[in-house]
Amino acid sequence: MNIQPILTTAFLFAGVLSFGQKNQTEKRLDSLFTSLAAQNQFSGSVLIAEKGKIIYKGGKGYRNELSKELNNSKTIFELASCSKQFTGVGIALLHRDKKLEYTDDITKYLPELSSFKGVTIYDLLHHTSGIPEFILGHFTQDWKNERIATPQDVVAYFAEQKDTLEFPSHSKQRYTNTNYVLLAVIIERVSGKKLDAYLAEKIFRPLKMDHTFIYCRREAPRKLKNYAFGYEWIKNSFEKATPDDERIGKKEYYYMDGVYGAAKVHSTVEDLYKWINAIKNNQLLTAQEFEEVMAITKTSEGKDVKYGFGFDVRKGSSSISYGHTGSWDGYITLIHYNSKQDRTVIVLNNFHNGACPYQTICEIMDNKPSSNEFVKKADQKEEVMKLYTGEYADPENPDEKHIITYLDGHLVYNTNKADWDMRFFPSSATVFQAIRQGGTNGVMEFKPREDGSMKLEMSMYGNVIGSGVRK
Repeated sequence: MNIQPILTTAFLFAGVLSFGQKNQTEKRLDSLFTSLAAQNQFSGSVLIAEKGKIIYKGGKGYRNELSKELNNSKTIFELASCSKQFTGVGIALLHRDKKLEYTDDITKYLPELSSFKGVTIYDLLHHTSGIPEFILGHFTQDWKNERIATPQDVVAYFAEQKDTLEFPSHSKQRYTNTNYVLLAVIIERVSGKKLDAYLAEKIFRPLKMDHTFIYCRREAPRKLKNYAFGYEWIKNSFEKATPDDERIGKKEYYYMDGVYGAAKVHSTVEDLYKWINAIKNNQLLTAQEFEEVMAITKTSEGKDVKYGFGFDVRKGSSSISYGHTGSWDGYITLIHYNSKQDRTVIVLNNFHNGACPYQTICEIMDNKPSSNEFVKKADQKEEVMKLYTGEYADPENPDEKHIITYLDGHLVYNTNKADWDMRFFPSSATVFQAIRQGGTNGVMEFKPREDGSMKLEMSMYGNVIGSGVRK
């Protein structure tokens, strides 16, 4: 019996099944991001790959709200805190060249920071330094906004302030952007090169990441092709503007624009896929260096530090996952790799309220039904939605009023004490889903009562967090 035709037919059939499943997965992923974009929950680029094959890539929404040019897989985005992994690996490459030791005290390279003596490079890398946060702390508040700040300004500020550590170095872990700004300065002082030039020489050019670089567009603007501006909504409008636009007024994004190391690397989903492949395949780091970069360490109090050299790290008995998220200047980002499925997920938003739907992506990739991490918008008439507007008195705090208004097919939430400007779309006749940064599962439900009043109940992830009554 000649079994060759049978085997050939079997292989062809298996190939058709495999192609069909991939095609279905791609359709589900595209449907997810199309729906999110239509519901104002996504604007950006995506790349999802598994076992060496790109399953889905593309873009939704506008990279430029004025010219209405669309995002695509080659669009350049600010990576926000996803930039930290490049700074971390930059330190590892200096260590390879015997230019520094991880156990070195940072005052060896930053002698002006004598008040931080005892903090090591390891502490900066793992966020166990105890050094105060600069971007959410006094530095931003004290900066006089006379010019755009730089990493050297951050160093000079802490040198002058002589701040004490918030906890003894290595005793605890607390994520702090200052750590990676200081690492950037250390790289520059040790290498004798600007961080962008050093990373280009050691990482970006060798890996042919031709559209990856540090860019501070206010401090040193230049014309870039296919560049995505980061956006937020203008209050009481669905029009978008950059955060430092006077209609939004977040000037800290302008004046902190020159501070890099913790942020400001720009890239594309395609370049970042090259990066993940290089890291996991030991093209850039040796196996030993990879283990050092991805090590889960412990504080002096014995608690796990699941943070490597700019990567959040999780390990199983025979698997590892690593990556990072970012949020800054109108950008929301996610880079993640899981060795168990050999799966890469890269999501880059240029919208402050954009979502990185990792859970739903994994459900689709695993051919599972969606758990409704992101609810779809329901059709609802304007006159019905306006029935829920008004002021709702908080029974726990009578002085506080929940204020609900209507805006272009959405309900908007504020209080008499804070301008939250939270927008909700209808998911049923009485339930409204929040459009929140990162896709936080916030819900408003309206319940008519027998006495003619209306009750507002607010919940997050199924837990009631507040309520109010409108007479």
